[in-house]
Amino acid sequence: MFAECDATVNAEAAARAEGGRSGGWLVKRSDKHIKQSIIKGVSRIRSYVIATGAVGVAIVLLELIGRNVSGATAAQLLLLVLLLDARFLGALPALAASVVAAIAFARYFITPGGLNVGDASDWAALISFIIIAVVGGELASAAERRAAEAQAGRREIERLYQELQIAFDRASEAEAARRNEALKAALLDALTHNLRTPLTAIKAAVTAMIGSRGAGVSQLPEESRRELLQVIDEESDRLNRFIEGLSSAAQPDTPPLPHLRAVPLEDIVRAGLLRADTITRDHLVTVELDPDLPPVSVDSPSVAEAIYIVVDNASKYAPTGTTIEVRAARADGGHVRLTVTDEGPGIPADMRSRVFEKFFRIPGREPVDSRRGGAGLGLPIARRLVEAQAGQIWIEPANTRTGTTVVIILPAAVEAVERDMYAEAMGSK
Repeated sequence: MFAECDATVNAEAAARAEGGRSGGWLVKRSDKHIKQSIIKGVSRIRSYVIATGAVGVAIVLLELIGRNVSGATAAQLLLLVLLLDARFLGALPALAASVVAAIAFARYFITPGGLNVGDASDWAALISFIIIAVVGGELASAAERRAAEAQAGRREIERLYQELQIAFDRASEAEAARRNEALKAALLDALTHNLRTPLTAIKAAVTAMIGSRGAGVSQLPEESRRELLQVIDEESDRLNRFIEGLSSAAQPDTPPLPHLRAVPLEDIVRAGLLRADTITRDHLVTVELDPDLPPVSVDSPSVAEAIYIVVDNASKYAPTGTTIEVRAARADGGHVRLTVTDEGPGIPADMRSRVFEKFFRIPGREPVDSRRGGAGLGLPIARRLVEAQAGQIWIEPANTRTGTTVVIILPAAVEAVERDMYAEAMGSK
């Protein structure tokens, strides 16, 4: 029972406290309203005083000037004062000022002997001043309303723009998150594909070598054993180059690889196309190499990997049944020019340099075979490998309407260049 009594007492105390707070809030609000009403009343009275005072100042000025002032001049001055009152103080203060102006004008300029209420001129002056005051006040009010509406419109536009910007930022964040997830998935697929291919070949070769002994069959011939070991060696190098290119594709400055040796370009092209045989089975690959090509001073496996990447990229986006052309010819300055041309959709001019950036993919561009998606790592790795040979790589439009030409410039072997220069000198003699 005591607990119930305590609860009742606490509830009543809380109600009184709440009522006190509510009452105090109402009192504060009422005081604030009264203050605002007083301020508005004082401001309104001040407007009437200023309006009539301005007319009074104009009348005093006319009195000081004296009889030299004509009625027309006085009317113009008083009308100007009324217009200013209407513009800055409103219609009602200007209306009160117009009555004072009309009485003063009639008193001093129409009937100098005194105000004659029955005189038509006095009434005309009074009505004219009143009309001017009302019209001027309404025009001023309309201008202020238009200005207020324009200001409110600007604020509304700014508010809508801010809301739109916030919505756009949120949508951009959502789109960025979605693309990030898509990029992660594509990157994982590309890494899986590029890692699985050499590992599968290595596993198959090792399995074949181990299985030949475990099954009790005679040992593999030396030639077959050498081929399997060569597969393991080449695929291991390919895996190593992929990992190195992935980790350093973004570095712009690449020193030449050490231990470069002179290699026939024909052998390098053959090695690159042999590895790309499975991915180009639905295309016609043509090779045209000048017969007098000098050897190139490069790391052969690295250049073969770059050729494989370029051909893989061409076969990925060129329609089935089209031709992929591989050509090589001499270039100026002791270099060899190698080109790979496809009949695909081509690359826009503003994106031909961006495709060599890591993870960049042309928006909306999908491979012919959806299972061969990439992550935008192939061409950056190819550039890394080519520039490591003191070479260059870029993209040109194909000679046909569509298609892309990837140009690779490789340095010719020093001995071949010197030999050609000597032959040219002897021929000129």
